[in-house]
Amino acid sequence: MRGESVALVGPSGSGKTSLLMVAAGLEPASSGAVSVAGQRIDALREDAVARFRRDHIGIVFQAFHLMPTMTALENVALPLELSGLRDPWSRAKEALEAVGLSHRLTHYPAQLSGGEQQRVAVARAIVMKPPVLMADEPTGNLDRETGRHIMDLLFSLQASYGATLLLITHDAELANRCHRTVSMQDGRIRDIKAAA
Repeated sequence: MRGESVALVGPSGSGKTSLLMVAAGLEPASSGAVSVAGQRIDALREDAVARFRRDHIGIVFQAFHLMPTMTALENVALPLELSGLRDPWSRAKEALEAVGLSHRLTHYPAQLSGGEQQRVAVARAIVMKPPVLMADEPTGNLDRETGRHIMDLLFSLQASYGATLLLITHDAELANRCHRTVSMQDGRIRDIKAAA
């Protein structure tokens, strides 16, 4: 449901990341249908899936996936440039300001702390204001306090423009912040619980 936050939990190897990769159109489904934001993406050609993902899905990975030869500003502006949108630089700057990095625009990933790199990754994920945000253990490589700040930021940004958030986490406290929790085991959904 639009604007809802959903935690995807389960033991390592239960299929959480695979489910996210299929939902993001990064891997094909072995069977069934895949609908995201009202669009059947399993029926689209590869280039159409890439365009759909670019325009409708923001993804935050645990490993950041920043381009090492690009500044923070260039990393965030990249999806805007690929979309052919006007004024990518000012929009990228606004996204970096939203994550508290207006003072680090010209820094390269190697010049940023892990928390700052993850904030750049969050800015890149939200810069297009996608209706769907997906985050795969976005705090896994961060210390607890930095991770908490990143998640506060992600929930705040998600709420500010009504995106749906799919969050993979092993952290029960984070899962409890979501509207629903989906538990997986052995590649199958075992349980779905609404927030108390």
